[in-house]
Amino acid sequence: MNVANQDINQLIEGCKKGDAKAQFAIYKLYYKAMYNTAFRILNDSFEAEDVMQESFLSAFTKLDSFSEQVTFGAWLKKIVINNSITALRRNHKFETVPLEKVAISAVEEDVADCPEVNVSGILNKLSTLKSNYKVALTLNLIEGYDCEEIAQIMDISYENTRTTISRAKNKLRQLLSESYAR
Repeated sequence: MNVANQDINQLIEGCKKGDAKAQFAIYKLYYKAMYNTAFRILNDSFEAEDVMQESFLSAFTKLDSFSEQVTFGAWLKKIVINNSITALRRNHKFETVPLEKVAISAVEEDVADCPEVNVSGILNKLSTLKSNYKVALTLNLIEGYDCEEIAQIMDISYENTRTTISRAKNKLRQLLSESYAR
């Protein structure tokens, strides 16, 4: 166990005892990453701030359920993602479509040569996608979750997750190619 993990474990123990300084130290370590995660899903800075605060409160009250099978940061991020998706659903910004109602069509892969594409351009186009596409791609490409984990997080079937991610990637490619073809 390295020094950073020992420090975090000591802070977590302090938090379990109600130490406000330990809670603030944990908050300072993780708040930027957790805000960014919430913002990428919600696309609203005020809502992301609220979700982040709510997630920290939830984490501090449920520290006894933290089993150390994953890192504290991963555990906290899962809380933030779940709270973000709940906020999307609460605000009716998250729409799911059952796989049975969706016509599946073959899509030709068109690999465009876009040397001027940059990260901010991709993120801007990502933020314009439908909310379920944006959430699925964010969880997959940015947060690194696989389809099974995304299916559990988004509470949809594995097949629907794969279809959603595929369609979201195709839509993002289309938006990027339209944007950079001009």
